[in-house]
Amino acid sequence: MWQIRTDLAVEAREIWSESAERQTELPGVIARDKTVAGFNVTTVKITDETGAAELNKPIGTYITLELDKFIRREDDAFNSGTITLAQEIGELLQLSPKDAVLVVGLGNSAITADAIGPMTIKNTMVTRHLVEKMPEDFGMLRRVSALESGVLGTTGIESAEIIKAVTEKLKPSHVVVIDALASRRLRRVCRTVQLADTGIVPGSGVGNSRQAISRETLGVPVTAIGVPTVVDAATLAADLAEQAGARNIDPGDFEQFGGDMVVTPKDIDSSVNDISKFVGYALNLALHNGLTVDDVTMFLS
Repeated sequence: MWQIRTDLAVEAREIWSESAERQTELPGVIARDKTVAGFNVTTVKITDETGAAELNKPIGTYITLELDKFIRREDDAFNSGTITLAQEIGELLQLSPKDAVLVVGLGNSAITADAIGPMTIKNTMVTRHLVEKMPEDFGMLRRVSALESGVLGTTGIESAEIIKAVTEKLKPSHVVVIDALASRRLRRVCRTVQLADTGIVPGSGVGNSRQAISRETLGVPVTAIGVPTVVDAATLAADLAEQAGARNIDPGDFEQFGGDMVVTPKDIDSSVNDISKFVGYALNLALHNGLTVDDVTMFLS
C-alpha cells in the first residue's frame, strides 16, 4: 500500500488515528496540546519501540508550533512567536552555560523550497570566533558556529560526512540541524515548525533519503528544526479529494498521475524568507540567554 509521505510526527499520529477510525490511545506515544502567546504547540513523545514502529519514527520528542498568528501578521506576532519557539528549543537542548553549539543549514540554497536551512544560517548569530578572540566584549555569549553543508549533487559529499568531520574538529556539545520537510496537508506547508531531539534523515519525506544525522552518527546530541515546504503530489491529491467529501481515498491511486512530483506554494520565496528569519531569531534567543529580539537585530545588522 502507498505510504503517505510526511516528516511531521503530529501527522504520523493523525494517520494512525485515521486508519480503521481508531479511537484508542496509541501505545508508546504521549501527546499533548497547549497554547502559548496565541500559538498552538503540540508535543508528541514516542516512548518505546511499539510507538516508534507504529509512527515509523525514532523514539524521542517532537514539538510542532503552528505559525498561523505569525502568518496573519497579528500585532507583536514575530516577537511573541520567536520567544515561544525559543523556549521550546531551550527545553529540548538543555544546554549548560559553557556548552558550544554547531548550527547546520541543510538543503540546496539554489532551490527556494529547499533553502530553509541555508537561509536560517544567514539569520544565525555566529559567535565562536568573537568569544574566543574578544572575551572581554563577547564573553557573555555562547560559542556558536554555523555551517551550510550543501547537497550531494553539488558537493559530491554526503551532508552527514561533512557535519561529522566538522564536529570532530570543533567538538561542539550539541549540533542543531535545520532543514525543509514534507507535509501531508497543504494547510501545514510554510505554517508550522517541528522540533525533534532525534536528529534527521535529510530528504526522507520526498523519497530521497540520505545518511542520518543523529547522536549515533555524530557522537553528540542532535536537535532537528524543520519547516514543511512541500507536499507530495499524490498525497496532496488525496488530501484535496477528502476535503471535497470523498472517503476511503488511497493516495496510491494518484501516483500514476503525480509520479515523483512535489508541490510548493506560489509565494514560496516570501514564505521561506519570513520563516527562516523567524526560526533564526528564535534559535538565537534560545542559544544566548538574556538577549531580546532587538539585540539580535542589532547584532545581525
